[in-house]
Amino acid sequence: MAKRTAEPYDPDNPLHRLTEEQLAGIAREFDALHDEVFADLGEVDARYIRNLITLHRRLALASRAVLLFSRYKPAWLLGTAGLGIAKVLENMEIGHNVMHGQWDWMNDPNIHSSTWDWDTASPAAAWKHSHNYVHHTFTNVIGKDKDVGYEIMRIDARQDWNPAYLAQPFYNVLLMAFFEWGVALHDLDFEAIKKGRKSKKQVWDEVKAIGQKARRQVVKDYLVYPALSGRAGFTSTLLANFTANIIRNVWAHAIIFCGHFPDQTFMFTEDEVADESRGAWYVRQLIGAANIDGSPLFHVMAGNLSFQVEHHLFPDMPSSRYQQIAPRVREICERYELPYNTGPLRKQWGTVQRTILRLAFPGGGPRRKPGPHVEPPEVKAERERAREAVPAFP
Repeated sequence: MAKRTAEPYDPDNPLHRLTEEQLAGIAREFDALHDEVFADLGEVDARYIRNLITLHRRLALASRAVLLFSRYKPAWLLGTAGLGIAKVLENMEIGHNVMHGQWDWMNDPNIHSSTWDWDTASPAAAWKHSHNYVHHTFTNVIGKDKDVGYEIMRIDARQDWNPAYLAQPFYNVLLMAFFEWGVALHDLDFEAIKKGRKSKKQVWDEVKAIGQKARRQVVKDYLVYPALSGRAGFTSTLLANFTANIIRNVWAHAIIFCGHFPDQTFMFTEDEVADESRGAWYVRQLIGAANIDGSPLFHVMAGNLSFQVEHHLFPDMPSSRYQQIAPRVREICERYELPYNTGPLRKQWGTVQRTILRLAFPGGGPRRKPGPHVEPPEVKAERERAREAVPAFP
């Protein structure tokens, strides 16, 4: 059996029943899947992201043009809806994924993680540190991954309770509405500041960067664009921009929380992941994330983070490939008797809200985790037919 000196944080954690040979096999299979996809990337993939960026910019421009007449209710409704959708696309499927380096292989300086900045209050460099490095390296490791409850929520029953958590159902609603501002402050790492692990200069530099980015966002959405609508339309356009930002924030919050905080995901201790093998890292990513079922359009609007499992396995892979590799990932899960956590939005979102509400109060216990993934017979039959017809990666 696998040699592990640390007790599992969760006794149901399937990682601790795998042998070293099985973990090595998992690593080989997922590495091979990654390499197959990257060997197949080409013009079709590049055209996808370029077309999506063009669609976003045209939709945003058209919506801004309509909002020049925002004092008329039909124009306000149409422009606000269009701008909200454009902001969702830019934030989820474009900004998040470009800054992950998913499109760096194109060597396009205009679509590259080193140059891209997004339409939110969070500075790109700060987000890339807190998300790309901290979160994706230490996924669900208590005390290391600051995304576990975002330092303000109790989302695991084994976290110590304090009276401040009684308010978490209420400040979760505020976080939902103003999510971009919570993300902007996230990399400050208030625990590190409190414990003196950051110098005053570093804190000041980070606060200054947030202030500069925030000022640009506020000036753009709440001064410049409203002013273009004239005196009669200033207030209505300001309200339209505010509403579009709320739409984007609520949607991003829902997708991200559903991908990380359903109570079927596993948590880990620092001791558990010490000297972690490549295969164990893959398993931790796999069982520490959750997917959301939906249509192709839903997946695009979710930034393909509805395939959060695949994203955590391969954060540098173009998001447009996640739906394609998902059957292969499920197949590997089935063979190694690993869970594959997925469900409709209403179920995943419901479990997140249940967790936030229940754990606002003292006590609570870990909920039962999903068992090994088993593909339905009809899915297996369809997979075999597809495999015989066209190879997945020529």
